[in-house]
Amino acid sequence: MQRYFLEETSRDGEQLTLPAAIYHHWVTVLRATVGDEAEFVDATAHLFQGELTTLAADTATVTLTAVPTPAVELPVDVTIVCGLPKQEKAEWITQKATELGVNQVIFYAADWSVAKWQANKVDKKLARLTKIAHGAAEQAHRLRRPTVRYAKNLATALEAPHDVAVVAYEESAKQGEQSALNQQLQAIKPGQRLLAVFGPEGGISPAEVAKAQALNATLVGLGPRILRTETAPLYFLSAVSMVLELQQPR
Repeated sequence: MQRYFLEETSRDGEQLTLPAAIYHHWVTVLRATVGDEAEFVDATAHLFQGELTTLAADTATVTLTAVPTPAVELPVDVTIVCGLPKQEKAEWITQKATELGVNQVIFYAADWSVAKWQANKVDKKLARLTKIAHGAAEQAHRLRRPTVRYAKNLATALEAPHDVAVVAYEESAKQGEQSALNQQLQAIKPGQRLLAVFGPEGGISPAEVAKAQALNATLVGLGPRILRTETAPLYFLSAVSMVLELQQPR
């Protein structure tokens, strides 16, 4: 069933006039007709089932029925901080990280980033990435849509609120470090905020590593192999899910 996000709070039994964007996708593109149903998530992350009740050339209404809200979000609030990657990798990271449960994506201008975002194009890039995140959240049937931000350097990115911070460090993997990530994930509590830093293609500079450590970030390896900049965040989010969701008693 198709899922859409609403910008306002809704209530059981409400007659909702479809926003223009939802009307276009559901009615115009997918050819929904009276009686068809879709899922809607309101601004407070509550889930509703909506039946298309009236339909006109440029407007339509649905009747919303509150339904039980499933536990589909990660038990911790995860922010990934990624050095600016080359080409279209930012779009790939945003889309796949959203599917894996991230709550915030921050791209930062790393010391060794090859890619550069011109100041006059940052807002446009963020708007594009936000649209990708929102679409991926709908596709993944999530209850929350991630935010996407830009930071001028790692120090600024690390100002994002967090309880636990880790840095995926290539040298840790090369040295055979295997336990730090698991230790951090085992210790974190539901509801806490977890921030993870990933370098660009050129890696994380010594100065950036020192800055992160000064702020109590833990250096961790992501297994014995060296991962690409677009692969590492996805490995990390999968590990978070495995430890904090799939291995927990039901």
